[in-house]
Amino acid sequence: MKPQKLYRIVADIEAVTWALLILGMLFKYAFDVTEVGVKIAGPVHGLAFITFVVVTALVWTNNRWSVGRGLLGLLSAVIPFCTIPFERSAARNGDLDGGWRQDNPLLATLTGRPKMTFGVLAGIIIVIFVVMMFIGGPFS
Repeated sequence: MKPQKLYRIVADIEAVTWALLILGMLFKYAFDVTEVGVKIAGPVHGLAFITFVVVTALVWTNNRWSVGRGLLGLLSAVIPFCTIPFERSAARNGDLDGGWRQDNPLLATLTGRPKMTFGVLAGIIIVIFVVMMFIGGPFS
């Protein structure tokens, strides 16, 4: 899967989980109905957020983004629904063009073994997620 397609999928998922979390927060805080939505959507969004950050760092390195572009990509995950316009803007500007680079030994190893890479990145994301769950959510 090329960087552009991977980035679009992860950006869209991150935005959808924002919507689910906000909906859950409405049910909990505005309507005082239930907190089930927050208990489910919170961790799901947290996992999507961490995944977006990891994929942003990977694409930032691969596509040689400027520091400003990379930091803007990371910041887009903090503001609800901003990952989608950021990804679309990056695609329009050509910042997601091309495949995975082979001139970087680390990237070449990662892209040359996609199943291993998926496992390693999934493991890293899960470890970060578990640590964050242990520490607690941002409002706990």
